[in-house]
Amino acid sequence: MNETIEKFGYPDTLLKELEHWLILLRPAQPTLGSLVLAAKSDVTDFSALPPGAHAELAEATNIIEGALKSFVDYAKLNYLMLMMVDPHVHFHVIPRYEETREFAGETFADAGWPKVPELGQAVELDERLRTEIAARLKPLLG
Repeated sequence: MNETIEKFGYPDTLLKELEHWLILLRPAQPTLGSLVLAAKSDVTDFSALPPGAHAELAEATNIIEGALKSFVDYAKLNYLMLMMVDPHVHFHVIPRYEETREFAGETFADAGWPKVPELGQAVELDERLRTEIAARLKPLLG
């Protein structure tokens, strides 16, 4: 796996693997259910992904949107392709909502609502929270 995938905690954060993409639980949660959708390829330009990865992106987003709607009942879903520090192709998937969410004794607010997500204001997942969120999300991702 590429360095970007490893930086986001792979294999501990892996929720689902597709042929070209990995769905990872984002270790820092600006909102509950934040994910990383990471290309398994070593490319650093979106346009350089193989055609199969572009085709499979539709499947990956359908899986993610259904699972997160069920898990966190988001109002909007932001896909952010930033790739400034972590160069390999990936998206930060941030569920957006106005009211706070509670999960496993932790409160998750959307500090940026209704504007740009505040990625710096995030709940850092410890092993217990990561395990509990993953246990709820994995079955929803199929």
